[in-house]
Formats: sequence, structure tokens, C-alpha cells
Amino acid sequence: MTEVEIGIGKSGRVAFGLDALGIVPSRRTRDPADVSLAWEIDAYRFDLPVVTAPADAVTSPVSAVSVGGLGGLGVVHVEGVWSRHEEPDALLAELATLDAEAATRRLRELYAAPIRPELVVKRLAEIRESGVVTAAALRPQRVGALYPFLLEAGGIDLLVIHAPAVSAEHQSRAGEPLNLKRFIGELDVPVLVGGCASFSTALHLMRTGAAGVIVGVGPGGADTTRAVLGVGVPMATAIADAAGARMRYLDESGGRYVHVIAHGGMRTGGDIAKAIACGADAVMLDAPLAAAAEAPGHGGYWSMDVLHSRLPRGVWERVPVTGTLREILLGPAAVNPGTLNLAGALRTAMATTGYATVKELQKAEVLVTSTLC
Repeated sequence: MTEVEIGIGKSGRVAFGLDALGIVPSRRTRDPADVSLAWEIDAYRFDLPVVTAPADAVTSPVSAVSVGGLGGLGVVHVEGVWSRHEEPDALLAELATLDAEAATRRLRELYAAPIRPELVVKRLAEIRESGVVTAAALRPQRVGALYPFLLEAGGIDLLVIHAPAVSAEHQSRAGEPLNLKRFIGELDVPVLVGGCASFSTALHLMRTGAAGVIVGVGPGGADTTRAVLGVGVPMATAIADAAGARMRYLDESGGRYVHVIAHGGMRTGGDIAKAIACGADAVMLDAPLAAAAEAPGHGGYWSMDVLHSRLPRGVWERVPVTGTLREILLGPAAVNPGTLNLAGALRTAMATTGYATVKELQKAEVLVTSTLC
């Protein structure tokens, strides 16, 4: 571990973002056709190591089904506009006609509407009836109140407990906080929980029984957590720390494997490849999928932290359309700055560096190519 002295009485570790890394080719290369991008979590297998961010600009019930059909996992945020408004699509299209400041204000008006349990049931039933894996996200403070409605929808296959930073030891004088270990232990569905950004927090979350931890706090995009709160860890270091926690937990649990899902700041196939090389099993994408022609954000993106009533840390920002959802994930890419055919780029990166599976790529040698973080 390398530390630098910030001043007398304070030192800090040196941390790196994905931009600072390069993957070192191994002694062999492979045919891209022989490379597998598949990964499994619990009983579910996915052809792409891609999870959609539980953000309204990224994932609607319709787009969750589309991503599931393309081989990834779509996650709908149960507290979003889909559960507050009967016909939210027209309301979201309205945002695209406004400037960024007005759109952000309008978003907060839309989120002021109450969550309607019957809409929660309806939206999740739409996904389930399509036959793809049904996944829903909740903030930790709303899990107790809203989880029963997920069951009314016929149940879900995966639950995501998601916030800018989630801990296994949340303390509050306002009432009994969510006991993650007890709650997860009582469920019969796998749970992904995060974000987290350190070895110790990732390890504690793994000890709750979570099937996966989501890594990333304030790394970029329309999330302004780092600017507003000063909280954030560069992604390469955060992923590697969580992967190290997984190794520790494998030993102490007798072989129970917990998946690491990297979330934040990844926009190209190269970013995804480097995230996996740092130890991720899959990536959670937001802005790249918000740039799809059929994205529910209609050319705009915002993080769900805009929901905070007193200190919102999300803003609406315009996202130029780069292609269809299929073109972004699977190609083809006629003109490609790295944001189209993400799966093809990852597959080619793995073939070029000699790795046949995601698990093998996790063991790749990486070099620090700059001091960017």
C-alpha cells in the first residue's frame, strides 16, 4: 500500500481511476469467437456482464425487458416515476424540451408525487410476464415499507438495495434502521447491495449474505455526490479493494463467492474491460444506456439521488443519442468512439489479451499508465 503525506498529521493512500490503467496482453491471443462474456449470479445466467443502473432515465419496464432480451439484466427503480405516475413517458419527454436547470426543477416536482403501490405491482408484473429476469431496486430506508408490494407483483428474481453509500451498520436515533443481515437472511431471492467503495465496507456487506456488492461512490456522471459531499473513491481502486474483500470472505466463509458489480464513470468497452481486469464480475451502466434512441430519458440523464428532499445530489443533463440499445450493447458500430458495440469491444479486448472468460480476465496484469484518478 502506498501512502503520501498530505500534511503533518494526515496521510492518504494513492488511488486510481480506470483511465489510469492499461491491460497487459498475456503470452497468447484468442479468436474472439472463442471468448465468453457470460456470468452467473445465483440461479441466473446472463450472456452479457451488463446490469442497467436503477435510474429512471436508463431503465423503464420496457427497456428492462429489452436489455434482458439482449443478454443483460435490467433493474427498475421501484421508487421512480414508473411507480408514481400512470403515464410517465410523456412527462419524461417534456424534460427534453427544457433547459437543464428547469428540467431538474421539474424532475423534483415529478418525484414529489406519492408512490402508488398498485403501480409498483403493475410495472413489475409487466417485466415478469415477458419472461426475463425480474429485478427491482429500493433505497435502504424504503425497503421495509415497499418490499411487500414486490411480492404482490408475483415476486421478483433479484432485489437491489441501492444508494450512493450503503453500510451494514447504519445507525439512527430516529428509529430502528434496516438490519441488512437479518433482512437478507429472511429472503428467498438473491440481493445485490451497494454502493460501497472500500475493502472494509465491501467485506461487511458480503457478511450480510448479499449475493453481490455494487462498487462505486461518486465516480462521475450526473451524480454530484463527490462535489456536494466530498465523498468518492476512484473506480479502479474501489473495485480492486472490493475484489480483495471477496478473497478474504471466500476464505472465512468456506468458499462462498460474492459478485462484484462496478458502477460509475464507465462509458466505453475499454472502461468495462479494465473494470473486469480490476476484479469486477459485471458492470452497472447508466449514461451509456441513457444515450440509446429508445431510452426512457428521451435524451436526458439524471441519477436517482435527485430524490433527496433536502440535499439532492443529482441533476438533469443532456445526453446525445449515440445509437439504438442493440447497437450500443451488441453493435454493429459504423463509426465508433468506443461507445457502440460495448460487448464486441470487451470480447475483442479479451481475445487480444488472451483471456477466454470474465473470470480469467479478472486475473489480468494491469499497469498504471498515468496518475489520472
